[in-house]
Amino acid sequence: MWDERYRGEDYFYGTAPNDFLAEQAGRIPPGPVLCLAEGEGRNAVHLAGLGYPVTAVDSAIEGLRKTERLAREHGVDVECIHADLADFDLGQDRWAGIVSIFAHLPPPLRRQVHGAIPKALRPGGVLLLEAYTPAQLQHGTGGPPVAELMMTADSLRDELPGLVFEHLAELEREIIEGRGHTGTGAVVQAIARRPA
Repeated sequence: MWDERYRGEDYFYGTAPNDFLAEQAGRIPPGPVLCLAEGEGRNAVHLAGLGYPVTAVDSAIEGLRKTERLAREHGVDVECIHADLADFDLGQDRWAGIVSIFAHLPPPLRRQVHGAIPKALRPGGVLLLEAYTPAQLQHGTGGPPVAELMMTADSLRDELPGLVFEHLAELEREIIEGRGHTGTGAVVQAIARRPA
């Protein structure tokens, strides 16, 4: 499905970074950053432009091809890894930042990935996440078609033990990101740090 979505010449979610990421990227300390389910690379390329060494992981090879193309166009390097998050080892004490922007996964896989994040971050490292909440189903402006793939502040608190939330909010905001996300969106945003 994702390879099909990304196969066209245009960027389905645009080439500009997610607004929340662009506003909050400075909260990530210097060091390597991992972008989960990165798609076509807009967030990874933005972070690389800020000077972070960035690794983008995605299961869609077409998305990673576009990530590489976008990185070349912006004169930055992004390491692309073609992998299913079910099989991808986030490592331990490895990342200054982990970025999850609209990375909607089936609940068992989401719990597995989220459960690995606290140990994968370096002490002082930051998770920056934005996802749709179930209220998004009323808007129809993007995101998964079913509530179980979405997230809430409560679910994130449960699934990310050991992180300290510096920001955790559910809100509605205008999201204009290519053809994929256009209009009012119901989201949860999180900035969570591994204690130093």
